Amino acid sequence: MRTTLFALAAAGLFATAAQAAPATYAIDPSHTFATFEIDHMGTTTNRARFDKKQGTVEFDREGKTGKVEVTLDMTSVNSGTPGFDKHLQSADIFNVAKFPTAKFVSDKFVFEGDKVKEVTGQLTLLDKTQPVTFKANKFNCYPSPMLQKREVCGGDFEATIDRTAFGLDYGTNFGAAKQVRLVLQIEAVKQ
Repeated sequence: MRTTLFALAAAGLFATAAQAAPATYAIDPSHTFATFEIDHMGTTTNRARFDKKQGTVEFDREGKTGKVEVTLDMTSVNSGTPGFDKHLQSADIFNVAKFPTAKFVSDKFVFEGDKVKEVTGQLTLLDKTQPVTFKANKFNCYPSPMLQKREVCGGDFEATIDRTAFGLDYGTNFGAAKQVRLVLQIEAVKQ
């Protein structure tokens, strides 16, 4: 009798686990922004964003797991100043002729209760890959009134990296900051 009850309980557990599959979400480029900030000689902060981005998210709220892949078109860097954009695109900095994209890939979401607390993964920039953890400042899912109530999930995430780990050394010899704050505002639509 005990063995039969255990077998039934185990079968029920496996049936539930089989039903809990991650949902796939496509990044909404009109509600997703990737920006960076870097100190400018202790006086101000230089900021820019990447206008072209794409990616997908797999998210299992019940299983508290997720995966994300975001690709940035480095040629779309936009600081609001065309001359600065050209310098950012040059071989001095992002070298977009040789490395036109950057990519963040993660397969670990860390939860606090029902909310995503952080996302850890690998950032590839200038053909160098380093671990990066994005902290979630906000995270939410909602039925979008603009998309026939389809579920949208996302949040505001940030990380600070040492740019020299990716070979981005420009200006460090005359005191330019090494630390760069990355900000990723992302919303993705359930498919």
